[in-house]
Amino acid sequence: MGIEKKAWRCRLTIFQFLPVAYSNGFMLIKFDMKQYVIDGFSLQDYHKLKEYFDKHLEAASVDGIYWFELEQDVLTPVQSGHESCGPHVFALMLENTYLSCELLVRIKTNIKCDCMGYATKEQRDWLIDQTDAIFETLSICI
Repeated sequence: MGIEKKAWRCRLTIFQFLPVAYSNGFMLIKFDMKQYVIDGFSLQDYHKLKEYFDKHLEAASVDGIYWFELEQDVLTPVQSGHESCGPHVFALMLENTYLSCELLVRIKTNIKCDCMGYATKEQRDWLIDQTDAIFETLSICI
């Protein structure tokens, strides 16, 4: 049985408090944040995603937050030059009915660096393609 292809709903939203995890705990920082949000999935879909993320992604110290590492070929020249800051990651927030993918490329070692910034178009498209592929792999259709 094939997977029905549908366009995922993408919207920019405001994320009021962003959890930032560090080796000694986490802190909340107030931000207005661009996000790619996929919503409207079932509790069964949530459990499939959680199991997949727990197996394949690094969990942050805050429940429901996962680090999704960017591949080297989509890093900007500045990010590629900051090897000591790596890995460069997107923060994904998994809730019962939606997945929110922050469109900020961040690092886990510092709170600020020149290699952090909003995703380029190529990075944004890569993230959307990767999340779509995960949904397809798990036979989740929205």
